[in-house]
Amino acid sequence: MSWHADQVDIAYAHRLILFRHAKSGYPDGVADHDRPLAKRGRRDAPATGRWLAESGYVPDAVVCSTAARAKETWELAAAGLAEAAPGTAPKVRFEPRVYEATVLGLLMLVREFPEDQHTVMVVGHNPGLAELAVGLVDPPPPPPSGFPTAAVAVLGIPGPWADVAPAHARLLTFAAPADMNRLPQIRAG
Repeated sequence: MSWHADQVDIAYAHRLILFRHAKSGYPDGVADHDRPLAKRGRRDAPATGRWLAESGYVPDAVVCSTAARAKETWELAAAGLAEAAPGTAPKVRFEPRVYEATVLGLLMLVREFPEDQHTVMVVGHNPGLAELAVGLVDPPPPPPSGFPTAAVAVLGIPGPWADVAPAHARLLTFAAPADMNRLPQIRAG
């Protein structure tokens, strides 16, 4: 399940990377917010970080859910990112509003991003991330059959963060971990 834009050389004012947390476990007696990653999640998260770097999608900043599985996803993805792009260290903010966020809540958060941050990644959860991706893209893509764990959607934003609105972005890439080793390496503008 992957998709790449036909013309990724178009310059955009900003890029928004939506990164769903990696596969989590369901240990007995552990609250949802505190669930850790499963073995597959610990494998997929660094691979996604490496793929992002190799594909030219290195974030300037990361806004991450405060849920344990999202934090662990980011920590492992950051290690993969740094492995593939040494010296990479995006600014990270752990944001409680990302946990259980609605699409409207995520949109309001995106509109707050500083203009000097060209590429921003949100590490979060479904259904909010999937709904935001589909809602922002023009023309709307066919709805994905899912937004699997550790998948990423990269959107090109033509104007200021504060002006982001429905049907305002272009989908540059959508990839799931199973596809990341098979996809051509595309560097987007």
